[in-house]
Amino acid sequence: MALAANLPFLSESLLGLVRLKTAHKPGLLRLVELAVLYFLVLGIARLLESNLGNAFHQEWQFYAVTLCLFLVLAFPGFVWRYLRRRND
Repeated sequence: MALAANLPFLSESLLGLVRLKTAHKPGLLRLVELAVLYFLVLGIARLLESNLGNAFHQEWQFYAVTLCLFLVLAFPGFVWRYLRRRND
């Protein structure tokens, strides 16, 4: 989960797979990629849960908490990409 949360900030390719023509990804594309990875991680977790037994019904609170956790886990990548002082 932490790797998926930091991937948009640590990689210049789309989802870590597709190389882009531009030198740098725009910030909006990084946010869209973060949302896609969040739903991908949720889908994988749901699939694993349903393979183990009954998948439990989740209310909106579960998704709000997991989204906040995903954003907190993405913070080190955000700091590395935008707040780190560079000596260029």
